[in-house]
Order: sequence, then structure tokens, then C-alpha cells
Amino acid sequence: MRGRSLRSLALTAAHDLFDQSTGIGRLALAHVAMMVGDTFVTVSLASSLFFSVSPTEAKGRVLAYLLFTIAPFAVVSPVLGPLIDRSSNGRRVLIAVSAGLRMVLCWEMSQHLNSLWLYPDAFAVLVASKLYVVTRGTLVPEMARSDQLRSPGSTDVSPAGWSRASDTPESGFAGFNAQLTLLGTVFGLVGGVIAAGILKSLGAPAVLLTASVVYAGAMLQSGRLPRPAVRARVEAAPLSQAERDLQALRPFGEAQLAWGLIAASLMRFAAGFTTFLLAFGLRREHAGLAWFAAALAVSGLGTLGGLSLVTRLRDRVRESLILTLSLVATALGALFAGVTATLVAQVLLAAWLGVWTAAAQPSFDAITQRLVAPGAQGRTFARFAVRQQLAWVVGAVIPVGVALPFATGDWLLATVTALGAVTYAVGRRSTRPL
Repeated sequence: MRGRSLRSLALTAAHDLFDQSTGIGRLALAHVAMMVGDTFVTVSLASSLFFSVSPTEAKGRVLAYLLFTIAPFAVVSPVLGPLIDRSSNGRRVLIAVSAGLRMVLCWEMSQHLNSLWLYPDAFAVLVASKLYVVTRGTLVPEMARSDQLRSPGSTDVSPAGWSRASDTPESGFAGFNAQLTLLGTVFGLVGGVIAAGILKSLGAPAVLLTASVVYAGAMLQSGRLPRPAVRARVEAAPLSQAERDLQALRPFGEAQLAWGLIAASLMRFAAGFTTFLLAFGLRREHAGLAWFAAALAVSGLGTLGGLSLVTRLRDRVRESLILTLSLVATALGALFAGVTATLVAQVLLAAWLGVWTAAAQPSFDAITQRLVAPGAQGRTFARFAVRQQLAWVVGAVIPVGVALPFATGDWLLATVTALGAVTYAVGRRSTRPL
């Protein structure tokens, strides 16, 4: 019997986290430390760039920061992506380097929060962060193959009752991605509460210094990741010349993968747009910090709901259908919020979007991990991360640059995602189904 509830996923994720004899368990612990550190950095920068200045000044600072979030991919995609692919064993080192750099840079930022040096430091932190995101995507199949996935017909069952009999490379990666997302979300929320307490009592520099300590722990944990098995090293061998030529002709991979990238990028656009529509709208309404806290809390709860949803659906429907449902549901949620046009409706929209972004991203990651050869996954994840981050920034820039009323922004979001759902559904039907 398979438990597909959020409780089952949580128990399985917790078991893997505390079972440090497995590769996926060690990766999960490193991931938790990375996410907590990222939360601390986000809290400290939000205080410095957004809440501590007037709305007009905050707009300029936020626009500058959004531009900085795109720039790291100019390094990660063409340079670090191929580097990740060349050495499967080097992926462990790259994760350690990512954590170590952020450990040093957080200390450096704590000394320059009120100077222009904050921006180059933040840029370097983002480069290191994106390096981890890309490398983690290539490690999930490797860690899962080494100690978690079972051949078809196996009767292995997790302690939570979540059977791994179907966790083959064709169907299991969405579950592992969901586990990591769940752990990152839960510990990120806990880290946010702790960071807010440190911010209030000791200030933003103390938050960054604490983040530096957390990243030090992540660096030590990344050194405990197991070396890839011989089979994994063979599977991750460098691409042949013919494979490189094919990749040059089809930089986005198979047509199904390219359409999936469009859908996932639209969900990232929706996330960026809604986040800053709500943030600047709340400031214009002179809403108290309680509204911001409520939005963050319900968004986190929505993410947990989305992870529960994707684990229930992953064995029943294709990942492509989950992407379509995510776009349709986002459009309907935005339509409801636009008709209501209240602060409560906007906060609920944040929760609703949390559900569907959490369901969409693991599904797209699973498609990528399944359809892309291990020897090309590093550069592929890097290339896709560029497009998705660009979509997020484009979505965020619109409400930052233009003061949109809630209703107008909601109608715009509903239109874009509805058109995106139709385009994706029609486009992928014209190609071979997954």
C-alpha cells in the first residue's frame, strides 16, 4: 500500500534526512543547511534593501537587486555548467565550494551593509547559490541511483509506507525532488523565524554572521557526500562529438522538454510577479508587518500543499499534465483575486500560487533528469535555470517599475497564465507525448 499524503512524504523525507548512511540522506542534510543559510541572507537583505527605506528608494534598490539576480547565470551557464558535466566526482567539490564562498561572503556583507560594497558581495553570493542549485539538480539522479531506486517489481517500502517499487529513473525523480523541496521549505520557514528574531534583537549584521556559520556547516556536510559509483561515473561520461553536435542543434533538448521549460518558466514568471505585486501593494496600503508575515506563512503552507499534491499525482498522471494544471489553476486563482480585489484575497493568492509552483517545479526537474543524458545535465540545468530566473525577474520587474492596483495585476496574471496553459497544451500535443 502506498501512502501519498503529505504526512507520508514528510516521514520519508525525515527518515532519509536522519539516515546519514545513504547518499540522498547526506544530500538532504546539506540541502537543509543551504536553504537555512539562504533564508538568513534573504531576511538580512530584505531589511537593508526594502523595509529600512522609503517606498520610492526601495523601488530603485530592488530593481538593482533584480538585475543582479540575472547576472550570476552569465557565469554559471557557459562556464560552470560544462565543468559540472566533466567530472561527476567534482560535483561534491563544487557544492563545498558553493557553501564555502557564501560562508566568507556573508561575513564580508555583514561589514558593508550600508555601503556600495554590498552589491558586488550580493552578486557573488548569488553566483555561489546558483552554482549549488545547478549542481544539486545533477546530483539527485546520482544519489538516488546509488542507494534509493529499486528495479521494477521490487517490494522495498519506505518507513512511511511510501513504496519505492515504482521509483525508477522514469518515475522516481519527482518524488526525490519533492522531498528536498519539502525539507527546504520547512527548515526555511524555521530559519526565517530565527532570522527575524536575530534581526530584531541584534540587527542585520548578526543575521549574516549566523548565516556564515550555517554555510560552514553545509560545507562540512558536503564533504560527506559519497563518491559516485562506477556505474554513475560511466553514465556521466563526457559527451561524444556526435552528442555535442546534436545538443548544439537542439540546445533545449527534445521538443517535450522545450515545451516543459516554457510552462515552468511561466510559473516562475507568476511567482516573481505575484511576490512583488503583493510586497509593493502592501506598502502602498500602509499595511503592517503582520500582513507580510501572513503572506510568507500561507505561501509556505501552500508550498507544503503543493508537495503533497505532486506526490499524490506523480504515479497517476504525467508530469506534463501537472504543468498544465498548474498554469490553469494559477489563472483561475488570479481571476478570483482580481474579482475580489482585497488584501485577504491577495494573501490567499500567494498561498494558492505556492501550491502550484511547488507542484510544477519538481515535475519539470523530473522531466529534465529523465530526458537529458547524465553527461549533459550540468549545462542543461544551468541553461534552464537562466531562462527560469529571467522569467522570474521579468515578472518581478513589472510591479516594481509600474504601480499596479491589485485588480489590474491579477487580471494581467490570469491572462498570461491562461494563454500559457493553452499554448503549452497545444504545443506538446503536436509532439510525441511523454
